[in-house]
Amino acid sequence: MYPSDRQYSKQHEWIRVEGETGTIGITHFAQDQLGDIVFVELPEIGLSLNKGDVLGTIESVKAVSEIYSPVSGTVSEINEALEANPETVNSDPHGNGWYCKLTLSEPPDPEQVLDAEAYARFVDSAGS
Repeated sequence: MYPSDRQYSKQHEWIRVEGETGTIGITHFAQDQLGDIVFVELPEIGLSLNKGDVLGTIESVKAVSEIYSPVSGTVSEINEALEANPETVNSDPHGNGWYCKLTLSEPPDPEQVLDAEAYARFVDSAGS
């Protein structure tokens, strides 16, 4: 269920690193917990972030949730398609529902991210 080509945070974000770029989104578990996504607030291109900073928010019929950066870097691209079609996060959270891309200041800290198997165990232990 969770692609093995990315790393996962305990706040339910994923990151796929390709060279110096990290693509970030929320996990299937997160979108499932939120329910129908109705709005996304994307970060501004050029925004400099530290690991743990708020990237933006996702609003569902149930709640508004903040999205946190699992790494430090600068926003280089946003998924503008989400502004018109936020429900893409529900239908394809690990694909076309990606949130933004960062130019990384450093790679993800292996002590702070989980691989797909460890994330699945984490979600299962949370009582999903």
